Amino acid sequence: MAHATANITNAQSGLGARISGLVATFQARRARRRVFKQTYAELASLSNRDLADLGLARSEISRIAWQAANEN
Repeated sequence: MAHATANITNAQSGLGARISGLVATFQARRARRRVFKQTYAELASLSNRDLADLGLARSEISRIAWQAANEN
């Protein structure tokens, strides 16, 4: 009987670790999305002239925001 209890405890800790992993993944994705949206909004609010001064084209905004969000 003690052996069965030990197995249940291991299964629960495994499940807890999985759930913790899922929560951590969700939080990391949410943080990356926040960075993407903020970067995109800031760059999109610039005029074409301001973007040109930075050496950027409006078509590059999405890529640059993605890169900013996914830097490690």
